[in-house]
Amino acid sequence: MTDPNAPTRRAPIPPQGERPGANQSDLGSFNEATIIETIRQAGAISRVEIAERTGLTQQSVSRILRILLERGLLVENASERAERLGKPRTPVRLRAEAAHAVGVLVDPELVTVVLTDLDGTTLEKRTVPVEHGTSPEALVELVAGSAEDAVAAAGIDRSTFLGVGVAAPGPITTDGELLDLPLSKEWRNVPLRAMLADRLDCPVVLEKDGAAAAVGERWVGRTERASDFVYVYYGTGIGSGLVLNGETYRGASANAGEFGQLCAVRAGRIDPDGRPQLVRECNPTAALPEIARELGYDGPAVTYQEMCAEVGAGNPAATAAARQIADVIALGAVALIDLLDLPLLVVGGPAFEPEVEAITLDAIDKAVNTMPTARHARHVAVERSLVKVEAGAIGAASTIFHASFAPSVRRTRRYGL
Repeated sequence: MTDPNAPTRRAPIPPQGERPGANQSDLGSFNEATIIETIRQAGAISRVEIAERTGLTQQSVSRILRILLERGLLVENASERAERLGKPRTPVRLRAEAAHAVGVLVDPELVTVVLTDLDGTTLEKRTVPVEHGTSPEALVELVAGSAEDAVAAAGIDRSTFLGVGVAAPGPITTDGELLDLPLSKEWRNVPLRAMLADRLDCPVVLEKDGAAAAVGERWVGRTERASDFVYVYYGTGIGSGLVLNGETYRGASANAGEFGQLCAVRAGRIDPDGRPQLVRECNPTAALPEIARELGYDGPAVTYQEMCAEVGAGNPAATAAARQIADVIALGAVALIDLLDLPLLVVGGPAFEPEVEAITLDAIDKAVNTMPTARHARHVAVERSLVKVEAGAIGAASTIFHASFAPSVRRTRRYGL
């Protein structure tokens, strides 16, 4: 987890025409969000630096900071003497305990619930197994009860609680309804967001798991994730989340980032009618044990985690299976880089086990830097997610913070936020 007190790289000051702030009085909420985002990325920053980075006047910055300090959203650090003579600068930073959110990762076999503060630090965690055939009503009660337990156990000031973010496998609707959810027929066409909002009586946001993970990566990553990137998400299958121009790109139906068909087309997995086929490598939790046995594995490992341990131990068949899966996923990554021309690709998620990390990152790095059409025009950095534990759940909580505080010219108060 990023240390908010650790030194951070300064983001470059954008050219005058590209600075995000505005000084008109009717854009107060946008300017507040711009300043909050600038402070979030920097960790701690002076008023002068905020004005330089946002393009806002120092008078506007001072006025907005005064409001945010009075609200308790910010706190002042000890004064620092500037390099030149003059008045000492007093940096400001976000007050971590000023806001809290619950993040929920819904999986057909396990629900993970975390309560985090504004820095993305996990204060409480609940993991609850989900029995096969669990009804939508039982799922809602499980999630709601776990969220309420986490908030009560943490003992936070309830006035700082902003809402619940939920991450689930797609496809979904823009209203937060689950559609053809894989591996769980009982939850298909269920208006999960609305049901949870009614049960909890608080704002609820539902995102695809890959999109939620990308939001969390951006929020927790500060300056390290301030540029555009794609997040390749290992969860219930392989998905992806896109951060473009500082915002998560969801698409017209909130289903951007479907990854399996890209892999199918790139790998030539096409049915007789010309449609992309399901690619088993895009469901590593099932494919790794299956492919390893096809390649000659005859050991005791049965589950995905057990087979990952065999990869870590150097078993040849298990390792070859992990490479086969990584090579197919790398082809999908090439399609994304060719299409979007991004400088960074992040890999993470609950199924991205440490034993397959090096194999996967190496395969993707090689592919996205040797295969794309514009491979000589840029180098794509391929990195492990900064959120190594509960990435989907922490990302879900971050969707609440992002919706509440991140600046956007298209910003809307979705779901009561």
